[in-house]
Amino acid sequence: MKDLARFSGGRVETRPKARTQAAPKHKADRNVAVKQEVSAPPPPPPQALAVQLLTIGEEDAGQRIDNFLLRICKGVPKSHIYRVLRSGEVRVNKGRIDQTYRLVEGDVIRVPPIRIAEKQEKVVPGAEFKILLEDNHLLVIDKPAGVAVHGGSGVSYGVIEQLRAARPQAKFLELVHRLDRDTSGILLLAKKRSALTNLHEQMRDGDTDKRYLVLVHGDWQNERQHVKLALHKYTAGDGERRVRVQADGQASHTIFNLIRRYGDYALLEAELKTGRTHQIRVHLSASGFAIAGDDKYGDFALNRALQKADGQRIALKRMFLHAYQITFAHPETGKPVTLKAPLPPECEKFLKSLPKNVPEAISEAKGD
Repeated sequence: MKDLARFSGGRVETRPKARTQAAPKHKADRNVAVKQEVSAPPPPPPQALAVQLLTIGEEDAGQRIDNFLLRICKGVPKSHIYRVLRSGEVRVNKGRIDQTYRLVEGDVIRVPPIRIAEKQEKVVPGAEFKILLEDNHLLVIDKPAGVAVHGGSGVSYGVIEQLRAARPQAKFLELVHRLDRDTSGILLLAKKRSALTNLHEQMRDGDTDKRYLVLVHGDWQNERQHVKLALHKYTAGDGERRVRVQADGQASHTIFNLIRRYGDYALLEAELKTGRTHQIRVHLSASGFAIAGDDKYGDFALNRALQKADGQRIALKRMFLHAYQITFAHPETGKPVTLKAPLPPECEKFLKSLPKNVPEAISEAKGD
């Protein structure tokens, strides 16, 4: 058992000391060697569980008490957290609170002792990623394809865990939004809770502008196409999270702009007006256009063919979806910030290996 000093109850029990067997007495022959069985010394008793008093700083102000406890009590089941909240064992400034209470800077929280079964912690290798912007409030990186943004669903760790491991001195580091594992490009992280809250408000109010580059298979006709299809999240039989078009789902809106045609393919810019899970992928699939390399909503036969080179066309071994541009107001200054991440080399090379239908250059795709 491991003492996290965060779950109530349970008496500390120690193992009884093993008895030492006395050597038998030999009166007849004093020269006979006598073996004495000596037990190993008992393990030291575990430290007694204790109440913790935590003072809330600027970075945790504004957070709900239940979310704060879930974050600091790693490995403790949610049911235990809400149990100690309901029982009044967690107190703020010596008073009872409910789970919806929002922390204020300077609050003193009484956290009762918590005991959970000890689990072997997995070592997360620290890693840094290409930085597009970093200051005291923000960290913006260019995430490579194939890397999850966080652990879970069979993934031991992701970008956020690796960055925290690489920056142990960081007091606060949280994802502002998410990207699919197989999507590359711009990912925002907040280094202050105030920045996180501000950026979430901007995204919720539609004040940010996020754009992606995506390659689809098919005869795309319109220069500019609005797709408004409601989306519904569900869990498939294999346990995978999926999304489908459903009338009573969440309202979703994507604008697609044609950049260039490449034979049977078209390079599009996807402009997100809402930010639903798998929105671009499902909107395109439902419109009859498969994203090259999309293994969830794409054309599986096409994906198998793309795995191998064919004539001048080189192989594509990833999904061709890249978050290449974002515009938002800086959470501290309020000034507009526009950042771009050029197409990854493997995507650039794949485009160059395709036949080109129009002569103009794709400067936007190259980030020029």
